[in-house]
Amino acid sequence: MDVNTPILAPSLLAANHANLAKGLHYAEKNGCQWIHLDIMDGHFVPNLSFGPQTVKNLRKESSLFFDTHLMMDNPHHYIDAFSDAGSDLISIHIEPEYPILNTLEKIKNMGLKNGIVLNPKTPVEKVEPYLEIIDLVLVMTVQPGFGGQRFQKAMTNKMQLLNRWRREKNLSFRLEVDGGIAEDNLSLCLKEGVDTLVAGTAFYEHPKPTYFRKLIEEKV
Repeated sequence: MDVNTPILAPSLLAANHANLAKGLHYAEKNGCQWIHLDIMDGHFVPNLSFGPQTVKNLRKESSLFFDTHLMMDNPHHYIDAFSDAGSDLISIHIEPEYPILNTLEKIKNMGLKNGIVLNPKTPVEKVEPYLEIIDLVLVMTVQPGFGGQRFQKAMTNKMQLLNRWRREKNLSFRLEVDGGIAEDNLSLCLKEGVDTLVAGTAFYEHPKPTYFRKLIEEKV
């Protein structure tokens, strides 16, 4: 997909966990191409979500692009499991200490797309060494761990710089944001070069989710 084509990636974390397949089908029914899967280990972030078996079961339910975000202390130990489960893209965080470069290369060598993620307090310069080997950079606009948090406007500075680096280096990685994304900040993100927006509560609780998706895809 063209890096400049804005898309919505609904976060399944905001769907009903008693019936995640229904949340998956809801996104598909409303015209989404991606679904964002938040994997939390209870250590790197203070919450637990679901693991590779859940992703594997969901894979049987849909052909959506599985955008898998590993919020884990040791994501390199789980790349095989989430690849086998059916992930299309696996994103890993810059903050923990583990072999980041080797992990990103492993994801690519498995035929998947890879991504690097930075938390709100992490300087954007931390991801610069990896920009030429990644398919996506995810800027967290809230502290990860729980849904429904308020968007941190100051993170637009990171979006702006990443977009500038992308142009200057002639790179094609997607620029994704996640956290508090709603109608009142869509334009702000898109203006800074964001082309992939993760929305959980705003999508699943919106009275017209198709309208919400089109706001993004039509470049508000």
